[in-house]
Amino acid sequence: MTPVLLLASGGLDSTTVAYWLHEKGETILPIFFDYGQHCVETEWATLHHVLPKTRVIAPRRIDISGIFCGSKSRLIAEPNLWLDNVDDSDLYIPYRTLLFFSCAAAVAQTVKLTQVYSGFINSNHAKELDCSATFLNSLDALAENVGPVRFNMPFRDKTKTEIVELARGLEVPIGSTFSCQVYSDIPCGACPNCVERIKAIEGAGLAT
Repeated sequence: MTPVLLLASGGLDSTTVAYWLHEKGETILPIFFDYGQHCVETEWATLHHVLPKTRVIAPRRIDISGIFCGSKSRLIAEPNLWLDNVDDSDLYIPYRTLLFFSCAAAVAQTVKLTQVYSGFINSNHAKELDCSATFLNSLDALAENVGPVRFNMPFRDKTKTEIVELARGLEVPIGSTFSCQVYSDIPCGACPNCVERIKAIEGAGLAT
């Protein structure tokens, strides 16, 4: 069976897509972007731990960190929450999502694949223009004018709570996924990703 390519980070959303694809009988080629994020090694290790154990090709790590060299974003320069005040604007990285999709399309066409999947959702806290519903919904039209690769975001209209509920049904190792924006080793519990995740888990009735 021809594999599908998956943008994978070890986070809840992309891991749930992996299990969703696995249930459908797809073979998955995960690609992981090292864009200089301070938590890159934690994400990379987590990814290997949380992916399904069958029909998954060894994840491919792609280094694009030089693009954001010198960035002051707190996704790259890890803050000290005891000393630093971090707000949403400090987590901004320009054109990151657009870059991910462009690179994924290039990889896919290079290895003769046509289907690229991601776990992007229309998050309420995303401030980047290339994370907006308008941008995500325009990707297919953009790709049609460039080449044969098609982007699939099966959960883009779901809420985070719905993702958690779906993940539970697919037996995703929810507690082992990682998506903190501020700390490189353990979830901070205070960044937008952590807060959204905690609220979703509570909303799905999984909080203890």
